Amino acid sequence: MDNPQPEIRNRKSEDAPWTRKDLLGIRELSVAELTHILDTASAFKEVGRRTIKKVPALRGMTLVNFFVENSTRTRTSFELAAKRLSLDVVNVSATASSLAKGETLKDTAHIFQANGADIIVMRHSSAGAAHFLSTRLRASIINAGDGAHEHPTQALLDTFTIRERLGRVAGLNVLILGDILFSRVARSNIHALLKLGARVTLCGPSTLVPRAFEQMGVTVTHDLDSVLAEADVINLLRIQHERQRKEYFPSLGEYTALFGLTKARAARLKPSALIMHPGPINRGVEIDSDIADGGRSVILEQVTNGLAVRMAVLYLCAGAR
Repeated sequence: MDNPQPEIRNRKSEDAPWTRKDLLGIRELSVAELTHILDTASAFKEVGRRTIKKVPALRGMTLVNFFVENSTRTRTSFELAAKRLSLDVVNVSATASSLAKGETLKDTAHIFQANGADIIVMRHSSAGAAHFLSTRLRASIINAGDGAHEHPTQALLDTFTIRERLGRVAGLNVLILGDILFSRVARSNIHALLKLGARVTLCGPSTLVPRAFEQMGVTVTHDLDSVLAEADVINLLRIQHERQRKEYFPSLGEYTALFGLTKARAARLKPSALIMHPGPINRGVEIDSDIADGGRSVILEQVTNGLAVRMAVLYLCAGAR
């Protein structure tokens, strides 16, 4: 018979450092907090291997999935994670909320809380929106992406996947390739990877990977072929057409020729190198279709691990409340 609860040990407060009711970004987290989330996610991943994939950990609590920007992967992942923790879930989009009638974000969120929402998972086009609500609500706020600022759970599932596959993060060479300038995924990954001891290189067109990123402690290059052979992990990012002006981006053909992960380039990677992508994939642009589906690709593992990571985040933030 399946154990109804994941095996999460009761630790002393100094060993289990999570005291935050919100997850707003990676930048403000300590190494201990990051590691604690990843360790908790490992326990919850075991739940997904059971016949009955549900635990009563947060039974009686309510989560509102509030996505002001469109999403399929992240919204669905949070919904499944919440249901596996026995949370009641309500999905709300911007067009279905009173925001479309001119109501302020704060007032809309207060309505959710007044209706008994314990956790609000929010994606918003404005950087800082999650921070804004966190100081005004008792409910836990989970940032599911705010503008080009941060996407913390994506960085957590990426680092979880790296650690699980390669056994560590410290000392690895991680290459993040593509649209860095407009990517909240890139920023959160940079914070997480550097905190955990990885060496990070950013690569892409000079318009999308400015040298200013070097101030974060990373290496910036615009020559993909010069850094491929040293990469332990290559994380490809989607071109953020919706956040760009035309002059930021070369033609698709030019981008693929200079920065696409083609079969020829993939052949130069280490045999053990991981190929990652947060999705959705632009096949034939950022990555060759056969490479995306090949043996070194962990793109679908990222999706599976995202469920465990989001269960861990919901569990920890709800407990801190």
